[in-house]
Amino acid sequence: MKANYDYLVVGAGLYGAVFAYEAKKKGKTCLVIDKRSHIAGNVYCENVHGINVHKYGAHIFHTSDKKIWDYVNQFAEFNNYINSPVAVYKDELYNLPFNMNTFSKMWGIRTPEEAQKKIAEQIAELHITEPKNLEEQALSLVGTDVYEKLIKGYTEKQWGRDCKDLPAFIIKRLPLRFIYDNNYFNDRYQGIPIGGYTAIVEKMLDGIDVLLDTDYFTFVQEHADIAPKTVFTGMIDEFYGFKLGVLEYRTVRFETEELDCENYQGNAVVNYTDREVPYTRIIEHKHFEFGKQPTTVISREYSKEWEKGDEPYYPVNNDKNNELYQKYKELADKENKVIFGGRLGGYKYYDMDKVIAAALEMCEAELN
Repeated sequence: MKANYDYLVVGAGLYGAVFAYEAKKKGKTCLVIDKRSHIAGNVYCENVHGINVHKYGAHIFHTSDKKIWDYVNQFAEFNNYINSPVAVYKDELYNLPFNMNTFSKMWGIRTPEEAQKKIAEQIAELHITEPKNLEEQALSLVGTDVYEKLIKGYTEKQWGRDCKDLPAFIIKRLPLRFIYDNNYFNDRYQGIPIGGYTAIVEKMLDGIDVLLDTDYFTFVQEHADIAPKTVFTGMIDEFYGFKLGVLEYRTVRFETEELDCENYQGNAVVNYTDREVPYTRIIEHKHFEFGKQPTTVISREYSKEWEKGDEPYYPVNNDKNNELYQKYKELADKENKVIFGGRLGGYKYYDMDKVIAAALEMCEAELN
């Protein structure tokens, strides 16, 4: 570590790493710090007997932006993994997203016309004109069967609340596909980096000073003059000492185990949509890279309310939290020595391509 740098970058996830990489290209010096013991933030992968385990949940890269696809391909070669989750409801199996494979299994029908008719009939019977909550919103979009079997239990586990107690705006639309296609994303480019995500961030941070196991708030007390500018990708409310209030998040608890079998569930992602099953899904990591290892690693995911000390995952973007975030953003906009970015700095759930795009946009404004 030198005495001073052009930028202190707080967080070695995608946003911070992209900034540091671009700053270095422009001849700027960065010190990247992270409170975790590893780089790569939530896309960090840990190698377990040749299997790249997504330590903070499944990350599947997908984008329709060729510029972002070309950018990320500088750092890794991507395989042709296509996300095609399976849903388990009691003893029934369904394909996701909702498509003709789902509908034919559910109702024993074959044609798009039959599926559309069935859904329209179910919606008509409900007479919902002004959806008052998430349940009514979902029912008015997909009808009773799809809602009861594939949405209700999963959503209630994810949010820790009854669907009747969740606002309608959470589900603005539920895509129904009347074709036999299990590809979850509509994006043109998708895949998993061969060798995992950590290697991408390693390449971005090559030749840049990085300090791990380093808490920003402690660090700046001791090194107040380390850099004239800070890129902060942590929680915006924590930066301000929670002085206006605490923003809410959902978090995820993982139960990960290595099993002495070659193939546990036959798919990378299996959702459990029944409320009685306590976890939301099981990830079998080897299938992201078509692994043939003799053992396998699975992770059960349990959704829970975030408390201080937990890892924040999903911002709860309801009216109350959005209003509070706006107040923090007004404070942030007045800062001339701190740039806030990323999922936690912007209190917004970003897909990976959007994080990279936002970081590059900020680099364009800041470094040119």
